[in-house]
Amino acid sequence: MVSGTLALKNGYYYAVLSYRDAAGKRHQKWVSTGLPQKGNKCRAEQELIRIRSEFEISPAAGELSSNMLFADYLDQWLEIVRARIKPATFGSYQGMVKSTIGPYFRKKELTLKELEARHIQQFYTEKLKTVTPNSVIHYHAVIYQALKYAMKTDLVTQNVAMKVDRPKKNDYQPVFLDAEELQHLFEVVKGTKLELPVLVAAFYGLRRGEVCGLKWDAIDFDRGTITIRHSVTSLQVDGKTKMYA
Repeated sequence: MVSGTLALKNGYYYAVLSYRDAAGKRHQKWVSTGLPQKGNKCRAEQELIRIRSEFEISPAAGELSSNMLFADYLDQWLEIVRARIKPATFGSYQGMVKSTIGPYFRKKELTLKELEARHIQQFYTEKLKTVTPNSVIHYHAVIYQALKYAMKTDLVTQNVAMKVDRPKKNDYQPVFLDAEELQHLFEVVKGTKLELPVLVAAFYGLRRGEVCGLKWDAIDFDRGTITIRHSVTSLQVDGKTKMYA
């Protein structure tokens, strides 16, 4: 069972969750509500209820071994680091492991101790045929961190990902709408629930997550300013779409 209380940190409300894992060890996790202290006690209490209801205790990881398949090791490593990294980071890691990295290495039937730098390099070479270099760089980050933990816990003697050459980061070329295209967009969203977010994003040049994360405390009507304090991200975690601020 997960219990929770509200606490203040740097002027903001946090939900402090307490729970025991499958081994009976007690844990505590701080989750930001994104709400400043002033005038938000009731909203913070409602947010605490929501956070408690949605919080899932990670299942205990099985016994790790250097003889286990690398793909199985990745699955268990994800559960180990789940409580130590941000939800958005975990969702990103999990998505890459479940959809791309895990299936590839499972077909190769390589164990953790059998994994060599050349196997990882072959994986990158294969994936570069269908995805951008930036995507492969993200894959590399996951594999590197997973093997770093394996070395730290004496499952392997070295992190072979350190021997692999990452691809060069591809340059991002942003595309901008001209005045005519913007006007057409405004006409399309007029009268819909997207009208205001689109107008704000177009006028201030905000990203989608920044617009979705706007709250009343970000607006100073006296000075006529908007301060970006929050951003909202949509991620797939455990097969469910979740929003993270």
